[in-house]
Amino acid sequence: MSSKVSKLVLTYRQHITVPWQAGLAGVQRVIFAVYDKTDELRLRANVEEFASVTQQAGKQWLLIDITNTFPQWMSEQEYRDAYFESPEDLAGFQTGELTEFVADLIAQIKAQLTKATPDTVVALLGAGSLFGLARVSTVVECIKDAVSGRLLVFFPGEHHPENHTYRLLDARDGWNYLAVPLLATE
Repeated sequence: MSSKVSKLVLTYRQHITVPWQAGLAGVQRVIFAVYDKTDELRLRANVEEFASVTQQAGKQWLLIDITNTFPQWMSEQEYRDAYFESPEDLAGFQTGELTEFVADLIAQIKAQLTKATPDTVVALLGAGSLFGLARVSTVVECIKDAVSGRLLVFFPGEHHPENHTYRLLDARDGWNYLAVPLLATE
């Protein structure tokens, strides 16, 4: 395991073993595991370490991998060939968020959340695959209240603590979000 991913697992362990406070608002139950985009494959290869740490802390683990949701969604579209010829015809293409895809993605995630309990860490993997298609902030905002335990978002990008700003893949303008950031501390 890479040293940065190991440090992120350690930081997560320190956070997840603290007793959970009841009655928190949805935004207070969201955790962003922020890592460098170049560590994506290393993190994926070691995601079971996060599951193990969660279970050692007496919590349940539910991994939701959204990496392939867009290709799956697109393959089901009646006019997919026309969309590839003229992508601007997709609803929301100009705003950088495909509204029909986002609605379907949120519905898929919420359907999987029925398996979660108040003692479950719901881990969302594949946030980088949303780049240019959906905003991570929109997805988190729409599902946070449906997660009764904790929502752990694996986030390839940056966190700027001075203003709580997150930037996906270090490329898009950041957004202000009050989730708990976990970083691979030195």
